[in-house]
Amino acid sequence: MRPGVRNTVITLTLLGVLGGGIYYSAHDRQQEITTQRTIEGEAKRAAAMVELNGLIALDVEPFFKDPRVIKILEENNFRANVVRVGSREMASKVVKESSPDFFMPSGVVAGNQISDAAKKAGYTTATYSPFYTPMVIASWAPIAKILASNKIAEPAPDAGAKDSVYNVDLAKLVEVMLAKKRWRDLPNSAGYDVGRSVLISTTDVRKSNSAAMYLALVSYAINGAETISNREAARKVALQVAELFKRQGYQESYVNGNFDDYVGIGIGKTPLAFIYENQLVSYALTRKSIDKDMVLMYPKPTIFNKVVVVTMRDKAKAFADLLGTNPALLQIATEYGFRTTNSAALVEASVKAGLSIKSRIVDVVDPPSFEMMSEMIDVITAELKN
Repeated sequence: MRPGVRNTVITLTLLGVLGGGIYYSAHDRQQEITTQRTIEGEAKRAAAMVELNGLIALDVEPFFKDPRVIKILEENNFRANVVRVGSREMASKVVKESSPDFFMPSGVVAGNQISDAAKKAGYTTATYSPFYTPMVIASWAPIAKILASNKIAEPAPDAGAKDSVYNVDLAKLVEVMLAKKRWRDLPNSAGYDVGRSVLISTTDVRKSNSAAMYLALVSYAINGAETISNREAARKVALQVAELFKRQGYQESYVNGNFDDYVGIGIGKTPLAFIYENQLVSYALTRKSIDKDMVLMYPKPTIFNKVVVVTMRDKAKAFADLLGTNPALLQIATEYGFRTTNSAALVEASVKAGLSIKSRIVDVVDPPSFEMMSEMIDVITAELKN
């Protein structure tokens, strides 16, 4: 190769190498800038993230474990570290200066109990209710027919499948239970001609919120369709309700125990089970169907069980507000069977899963005050020891 050509080749080769070096250096620099910006962005998000510690009820635990909920909360700068505790136990967890940032019990009675304990401990609380569920009775087609024959229940006119959704006259049913009637004592009881007492199965009133809601409703019926408002009436009624709890025998202490008996063992163990509506709705949505003989009964009147958020510190208020206003979170709550401001979505989803529910529930009463409920539960607790 001639010297001039050789020099030209060497020069071009060097330029190529240097050019490549310049290209890779610029490319690497851009990657460094992108990486730095990512690190800075993550640092900003981490700095803005609000860490919250909370105690929650069993019925909302699946909601908080849902990866979609975790993601939405983090997108809104919240990270909720939650621990499941019984609703009735939460008030005992209120400790001066070292309580969790929020409590999320099931029911206003437990919520009021927490707020009362918090006030005594020096906290200024705020209360929110992002979603709710009515109290219902899960039953079976043969039972529904017997109750309907005895004018205690009737098909609900405002539900889709009228043979699987009933209204129950609570006062009449309580009267039968207090009279210690057995199923075979009722006229037209061939579909369930057994010696079991007519009773509604519940959880343990000493520990479970759903049983406390049962107490609130039954006390209303016994008290002449009036909410208990004084201690004398509370004690008198509680003694009668205590007999109903005693005659049930063993009661599960947690909310799913009674429902598990209903779906797992069936009519022989639980002809009537007092549950949250969202339990059966969630069951149907998960399985896309229910047993053809399952029946949902709505007591008249019933009571709404509100999922309550009690905030102990200001930083938890925006979090509690988000739970009740974020459309995506509310949609996920619907998937777990809860009612929100858009009950129509729940009704539609339930029907697709083979379960009809009432679209509107208007015959509703409030539970007695926290003090009256405590009085009745104390009386029943004492009676259950005898």
